[in-house]
Amino acid sequence: MTTKAEAKNQIGQEFIITREFDAPRELVWKACTEAKQVAQWWGPHGFTAPICEWDARPGNKIYVVMRGPDGTDYPMGGKFHEVLPPERLVTTTGALDEKGEPIFEFRHTLTLEERNGKTKLTMHSRLISATAGAEKYVGGFEVGMTQTLERLGELLATKSEPLIIERTFNAPVAKVWNAITDVDQMRQWYFDLKEFRAEVGFEFEFVVEHEGNTYHHLCKVMEVVPQKKIAYTWRYKGEPGDSLVTFELSAEGDKTRLRLTHTGIETFPKTPAYARKNFETGWTQIIGAELKKFVESKENK
Repeated sequence: MTTKAEAKNQIGQEFIITREFDAPRELVWKACTEAKQVAQWWGPHGFTAPICEWDARPGNKIYVVMRGPDGTDYPMGGKFHEVLPPERLVTTTGALDEKGEPIFEFRHTLTLEERNGKTKLTMHSRLISATAGAEKYVGGFEVGMTQTLERLGELLATKSEPLIIERTFNAPVAKVWNAITDVDQMRQWYFDLKEFRAEVGFEFEFVVEHEGNTYHHLCKVMEVVPQKKIAYTWRYKGEPGDSLVTFELSAEGDKTRLRLTHTGIETFPKTPAYARKNFETGWTQIIGAELKKFVESKENK
């Protein structure tokens, strides 16, 4: 039986686990910070997460119940400390006893690095507290976390190839950036947005009527690199699924190369209205025709 002194000696143990995923960083970030996705991979092989309270904002509490293959529940609690999309997430988590008190607690620092369209994940975990009953959990931590990240990889592998549209505009980067981030300009070539701000965390919505159907879009800005990149989630009210739209700009002399990437389309309902070809047609028209005409217009200076 582990004594309090032995448990204290465990404090300070560190584990570093790295993985590379064949997926863009924004997609991996979403899988690590959105409760619906976390619930699909959190825990070792054979485990499920029927309860997953995971609202990734600094100060918010974490509560996850992992259910083992034999039906036993293992509650876990914790807290979010740092949330820096899409590259750094710092949390504390640990198993809870029958009274809801922590048996042990790890401080995790998760970092994501993008490398040629792939993402390197590094999980640095340090034991910061432990009770006399913590040894069996801490001893199996590395194996459990390794399997958990393997499940994350399996989830990411189910994602389909991203939709990519690239166009070169006869306009400087600053002009194109303003066109895709200034709400007054966006209304002229994009959608009728009530509000829009190029700020991480800003949520916006708009409604589109098409062929007798109404599509209520709900979006949230995830990343902003001025003059270079903006990314936001893209989903539909009342429908399952979530995706990510990313605009990237690069200068080519006095012209601008725009690369639009839309990932997660496969998570939408498997109906003709949400078919990939419809997104391809829509983005080609929006980027290749509407935006091009707007930024190259002499009247729009």
